[in-house]
Amino acid sequence: MFILKVKGQAKIPHYIQLRDENFRLIAYFRVDRPLVNLDKYGLAGKEEELKKVIAELEYGKMMKLEL
Repeated sequence: MFILKVKGQAKIPHYIQLRDENFRLIAYFRVDRPLVNLDKYGLAGKEEELKKVIAELEYGKMMKLEL
């Protein structure tokens, strides 16, 4: 799974994209919202680790997500 942080502009908020091994979009959520329904993506119980990765991730840089 890959993660990408997309920077919003003006009134458009920042978003996080989760993509599978074929780079297909599997999740798209706002950075400023609580992380919910992560069990659908196999990330249940890893909310704190994911928050840390999101905070350190640069905008526009795709990274392989290894939690």
